Amino acid sequence: MDEQPEARAWRSLVTAVLVLEEALDRQSQRDGGLPHAYFSLLVFLYETPGHRLPASELAARLRHSPSRLTHAVTSMEKSGWLARERSATDRRVQIVALTEAGSRLVRRVSPRQATEVRAVALSRLSPQQVGQLEEISTAIVAALDERDAD
Repeated sequence: MDEQPEARAWRSLVTAVLVLEEALDRQSQRDGGLPHAYFSLLVFLYETPGHRLPASELAARLRHSPSRLTHAVTSMEKSGWLARERSATDRRVQIVALTEAGSRLVRRVSPRQATEVRAVALSRLSPQQVGQLEEISTAIVAALDERDAD
């Protein structure tokens, strides 16, 4: 049975994302001692001005459930990479802050992660294909964001 090009494309995309996520998880575990999902959270805060965000906003931006974020923060707080603070303006709001230890971890592991992404995902693509990949990925995320906003 011949598959339609659309079906082949989305299956290929799903497989590529799974394989890349597995490779990045192995790299994060090896070089940082934490799952890639946790490392991504640290990188997100590292790239956020002030290196801190309200927990609810962080969960929404990362597309995590509140319970998933709480579990991750609790684990990383024990490792000293994150800290929880109360908002100075609203004591009900919990702020998640990247610690100096978390920043050091991001600075140490990020170059290795970039090398891993190049080796696994980008090395076989032409510069034109890399640009197309960015455009395609951006369009997919925008479509999902629109759907989730409805």
